[in-house]
Amino acid sequence: MSANDETIYIKIDQNVLVHDRNVTLSDIASITSSNEAMVRQLKQKKVYSFLPESKTDKKIQRKIFSILEIISLIQKDYPHAEVENQGEKDFIIEYTKESPKRGWINVKIIVLCVLIFFGAAFTIMSFNNDIGITELFKTFYYQVTGVKSDGMTELEVSYCIGLAIGIMVFFNHFGKKKITPDPTPIQVQLRKYEQDVDMTFIENASRGGKEIDVE
Repeated sequence: MSANDETIYIKIDQNVLVHDRNVTLSDIASITSSNEAMVRQLKQKKVYSFLPESKTDKKIQRKIFSILEIISLIQKDYPHAEVENQGEKDFIIEYTKESPKRGWINVKIIVLCVLIFFGAAFTIMSFNNDIGITELFKTFYYQVTGVKSDGMTELEVSYCIGLAIGIMVFFNHFGKKKITPDPTPIQVQLRKYEQDVDMTFIENASRGGKEIDVE
């Protein structure tokens, strides 16, 4: 069987980040075939070239592609090869010259943690005030024990401990360690948000005729 008669399997994720403005297939796709020589050649094939930094003021350049364009590029070299797509039909290539500096990332993490901490604390206090948790505990404590609460009883202590444990269990984290291997609710929501953003980019490019597709 000749190279032209081989089946090529290709898989590309919905969003691919690259740091070289000259993008090749190996930068964005997983490719396999029984013909290893053909795979090596395809991985070196140029897909797109982003503008040099001197010609744009954008820190991140994005381009939306259709998988049909990639299949067309492959079949220019191997016109009789069968290409099977195992990934996305439309995808985004994002180019940035270098990864963000670790120090800047740490600063953003610290600021975000402070905002989340005080925001969560304010939310919990507001909720407790809305439902009158203090008066509720005092009434419940008196009904059960017959003794008036001084505001610091077993109920308040248990509530504080249970609240902290409940938050850790819900968010599946204790410090840097995960309690279970399952993704946390935050990770799930962030993934959904990323997918929504990517789909918006793709749909806007498709409607605006800016998607790189076969003619």
